[in-house]
Amino acid sequence: MTVDSPRTVILLRHAKADWPQVPDHERPLADRGRLDAPSAGRRFADDGISPDLALCSTAARTRETWKLVAHELPHRPKTVYEERLYDASLGDLLALLGETPDDVSSLLLVGHNPGMHALADALAGSAEGDTLARMTRGFPTAAFAVITFDGSWKSVEHGVGKLTAFWAPHES
Repeated sequence: MTVDSPRTVILLRHAKADWPQVPDHERPLADRGRLDAPSAGRRFADDGISPDLALCSTAARTRETWKLVAHELPHRPKTVYEERLYDASLGDLLALLGETPDDVSSLLLVGHNPGMHALADALAGSAEGDTLARMTRGFPTAAFAVITFDGSWKSVEHGVGKLTAFWAPHES
């Protein structure tokens, strides 16, 4: 793979979390989240979304989301649990993308809002169909965006990508 090869980044927000009396980092999924996460995984499988590498926040709700999503996939990618995804700013997320090895053509980030929405919005210089309009309405729990661009991960910057898909579990 060359540095100019097509790349895909999939941005998945964790599923709906519960609010028990635990530190934020340890919040588990709510019942609805446990239903929505496998739906996202089935949508990945149906759409042929197959990342080479998954970077997942270390928060309990993101780890649980990823486990339920991955269970629905025909092929589970290498997974790295990345502390920097928890409470990540847009700058943090862009830095993580820039650190991605060039042999990775498709990268999945499992994280939190507002970061996932901010990154999708920042990268999407263009969009297919009504995907951008639907994403602009919000980036709910268990939603994901798929963005493609050409070039190396180090060359990622605002507006370089094309939003090719946006899915949310309860979108009407």
